[in-house]
Amino acid sequence: MRPASADPDVGPKCLSIIVPAFNEERLLAPSLAKIKKAAGVLEARGWQWEMVVCDNHSTDRTAAIAAEAGARVVFEAINQIGRARNRGAEAATGDWLLFVDADSQPSEELFSRMLDGIESGRWVALGTTLQFDQVDWLFALMAWIWKGWSVLASHMAGAFIAVNAQAFRAIEGFSLEYYVGEELDLSRRLSRWGKQQSPRQRVRVLRGVPLLTSGRKAQLYSWGESARFLGQFILSPWATMKRKERCVIWYDGRR
Repeated sequence: MRPASADPDVGPKCLSIIVPAFNEERLLAPSLAKIKKAAGVLEARGWQWEMVVCDNHSTDRTAAIAAEAGARVVFEAINQIGRARNRGAEAATGDWLLFVDADSQPSEELFSRMLDGIESGRWVALGTTLQFDQVDWLFALMAWIWKGWSVLASHMAGAFIAVNAQAFRAIEGFSLEYYVGEELDLSRRLSRWGKQQSPRQRVRVLRGVPLLTSGRKAQLYSWGESARFLGQFILSPWATMKRKERCVIWYDGRR
């Protein structure tokens, strides 16, 4: 892992890879290993990089596993995904920030396409589509619907977001109003910020290089539990995303 340059105008650009993690001892080690392997693409193209893991008040070995993998570990006491991502960003020194979920495994091809987009200078942020492992047909259908919407609306999935650090800080990062869906809000605010720049910059969701991520929620939660959340979301999406008690699938610690 190469350290960042103290002066962003001197030497290679730096990418800060930020991994929020809450009780992720089962999946964190292979995810970090895959991230480090994909980061070889950065080094080959003259980029520096660092990896920051935000331990979001875990009660297992998450922090120790991250440290053993060579990551810089920071702590966030309040259990909220947007807050954890923001805490990781506070500790980051890169010109670009890449948020990757702790149960996800990006490929080298995805990193290469991401760098192509960054180096083009056209985009303020880049996301990608998702590929879930071991899911049933209903979950797969919902994932397919999300994929189409994500690409058409340029709404990035939180599992993989590369964003210009200056832009991220200009809009004050992830909103703390949301317990889920904070990436949708971020995508919209980044789009507005990008339209005000000269030349204009946009948010883009990449196609053809999906992020492999865990479909464990399909196994850990019954159809009834998932349907309860989905029903609440359909009836009152904004209220649901802003109320932690309605988002237990993300916060009850089931892993």
